Amino acid sequence: MLLNELSNGAHATVARVVAASSDMDESALRRLGELGFIPGEPVQLLRRGPGGREPLAVLIGDTMFGLRLLEAQCIEVISA
Repeated sequence: MLLNELSNGAHATVARVVAASSDMDESALRRLGELGFIPGEPVQLLRRGPGGREPLAVLIGDTMFGLRLLEAQCIEVISA
């Protein structure tokens, strides 16, 4: 399952980070890892932007991030 497929408020665990499209290069994937999106980390999709769209408010650890849909599609999760 991908992070963007979670419902608002859902908890999950990061399984891996992969390129969802050719628009995501290695440096973008590395950046997600540096932010804490690494296998085994708990993550929560807090809410979506206006109209259920971007940005996605995501909590990883104690830090909240706003992710674009393309970034969220690169994060595979295991639903809790």
